[in-house]
Amino acid sequence: MATVEELARYVRSKNAGPFWVTLEIFCDDDAAYEQIKHSPNLTKRKVAELYGADPALVKQFALDDLRVVKFSYPRPQPSGHRAENDMHSGQQYIKLAEVEI
Repeated sequence: MATVEELARYVRSKNAGPFWVTLEIFCDDDAAYEQIKHSPNLTKRKVAELYGADPALVKQFALDDLRVVKFSYPRPQPSGHRAENDMHSGQQYIKLAEVEI
């Protein structure tokens, strides 16, 4: 099985405001995009499990024209909180990149 990072051109995470994190998977071609988009191992529930979020609050977006799959989840602490360890959420993509498709 291939991982997200092996199929995607680029995987990133970013701060989506003080209360949310967004994960983005960019694909170069339709085949990789469709494989990632329809993977039974890449769901809102899986993202919730990876990041300790409530599955009911995880959002999933498929941007077909751009070949991008996005997930957003609430941050465990607001950005800038004293317990926050990645204020810009730039390192959060790693868990997602390692998911097998």
